[in-house]
Amino acid sequence: MSGTETSTMEPVAGGNAGMESDYLQVRGLSVEFDGFKAVSNVDLTLLQGDLRFLIGPNGAGKTTIIDAITGLVKPTGSIQKSGVELVGRKVHQIARLGVGRTFQTASVFEELSVLQNLDIAAGAGRSVWTMLRRRPAEIPEGIAEVLETIGLQDLRDTPAGVLAHGQKQWLEIGMLLVQNASVLLLDEPVAGMSHEEREETGNLLRRIGGERTVVVVEHDMDFMRAFATSVTVLARGQVLAEGSVAEVQANPKVQEVYLGTAAGGEELEEIAAESADGPTASTEKKG
Repeated sequence: MSGTETSTMEPVAGGNAGMESDYLQVRGLSVEFDGFKAVSNVDLTLLQGDLRFLIGPNGAGKTTIIDAITGLVKPTGSIQKSGVELVGRKVHQIARLGVGRTFQTASVFEELSVLQNLDIAAGAGRSVWTMLRRRPAEIPEGIAEVLETIGLQDLRDTPAGVLAHGQKQWLEIGMLLVQNASVLLLDEPVAGMSHEEREETGNLLRRIGGERTVVVVEHDMDFMRAFATSVTVLARGQVLAEGSVAEVQANPKVQEVYLGTAAGGEELEEIAAESADGPTASTEKKG
């Protein structure tokens, strides 16, 4: 199946393909800014088909890890995509290896249509004039599939600037899909979304996550509980805990660090409180 086709596999804890397929392996990752260690000796193994959420308070190092993986900051340690070392490579080289990311504010060409945005994202080697003049009837199969996957097929000729907030995020994800990104790093994709948009986004992540490595930095704990297959909890630039939603909720270290502390962040207080009533109560309720 090509990278642009809708996945028929559901994401599962631990992934569904193993190390013989696409994966992202982080070992001893550290990032320092002017003597301050923002990320310290982080190890992560992220497999295809495992919808991994990174959670933790502001300043825990979540976005810095994504910046390091995509080459926006210089780390020490090792970051390998399916055995290929990423540390030391430039941003565009990492993108060409199939590692894509989104930002908290969607980066789309607002004056251009949804279709034109996707066409430009997929159009390496073609002139901008050719891409902008493409008629709807000539939509390549891969782009048509992505339009359906992200649910914007009926808005393909709509300027991206007038899309709803959630739709812009879906378009940005679509722009990564048409580039055949096999590792997607999404920075707070549901921030500012309505409840309905969050549900649609979660379902989109499930559709694309079965055959890709998808990592989500998120503060919305309801969203995390509903859609994560595994969770990494970060604190002060280090991995505090890792496992399923239920395992993280029940973890004594998570409860000790985050329960009722201002430094812990509101997004984890609820986890610790719920753990006192049973580690699986919220996941059973949310699915």
